[in-house]
Amino acid sequence: MILCLKKGCDGLGKRLLEGKVALVTGAGRGIGREIALMMAANGAKIIVNDIGAENDGDAPAHGVIREITSTGGDAAANCGSVAVFDQTRDMVTQALDVFGRLDIVVNNAGNLRDKIFHKMTEQDFDQVIAVHLKGSFNVSRCAAEVFRDQKSGCFVHMTSTSGLIGNLGQANYMAAKLGIVGLSKSIALDMARYNVRSNCISPFAWSQMTESIPATTPEEMARVERMRQMTPDKIAVVATALAADQACDVTGQIFTVRNNEIFLMGQSRPLRGMQRSEGWTAETVLDHAFPALRPSFFGLDRTSDVFTWDPV
Repeated sequence: MILCLKKGCDGLGKRLLEGKVALVTGAGRGIGREIALMMAANGAKIIVNDIGAENDGDAPAHGVIREITSTGGDAAANCGSVAVFDQTRDMVTQALDVFGRLDIVVNNAGNLRDKIFHKMTEQDFDQVIAVHLKGSFNVSRCAAEVFRDQKSGCFVHMTSTSGLIGNLGQANYMAAKLGIVGLSKSIALDMARYNVRSNCISPFAWSQMTESIPATTPEEMARVERMRQMTPDKIAVVATALAADQACDVTGQIFTVRNNEIFLMGQSRPLRGMQRSEGWTAETVLDHAFPALRPSFFGLDRTSDVFTWDPV
């Protein structure tokens, strides 16, 4: 079977998400927008969530809806905040009221409040946690009851290599994104009995940040051009595939998508172990355990230290 997600079919003429309903948060722009468009092209009805003025026809969510309906799709706007539990319950209720069911949740809504740690305020931290981590919990928890009762459902959560590996000035974002990994795994474990799946995507998607990268030499300009190829629609391909019935055995995983590369990311497992029959003291830990384990210590890596090659 050849998957042609961009065209909206499975290679046999059937759209992969036909008859399904998806709630995509933060879907007015960027990655969320592309996921909403691609899932709609594959037959899903979409609740397009993006915080904004509900009656503003020019709000990002309404623009996405116009794109979906112009090609024969079906979508409805939701302008609630994922950080407010009651508003996420309204999102789920809206899907049931408008489309009669809910099958897919994509937790994509996000924000940034980057600041070096010793200058980060409590508000900087709380705002990012509220949208990314608490928001992912809120939407997932409200949808979980529906998924449990119908004994099916799929969650796709957006994490980041900032949380999986590291980055400077992003303590709030790193904590939230690594927390989402734990949340996803917990959902996968707790809801497997109800045929509910939960996975994470760590996306590389280039945007206006490209313009801030120095590009004066031919080599630098070529590198920037390669980075511009990391478009959001390439994230949408994997999100759509995860939501398809053909991925029914894929759950509890973390995928990184970088241009045309897809990586399965590792999860924490023991690397090495030390044992002393008489037990440990602080001194023997310092003299024996730490020196023996030190060759396996992780460095203070950032994402750029691990992904050292240009996207392909």
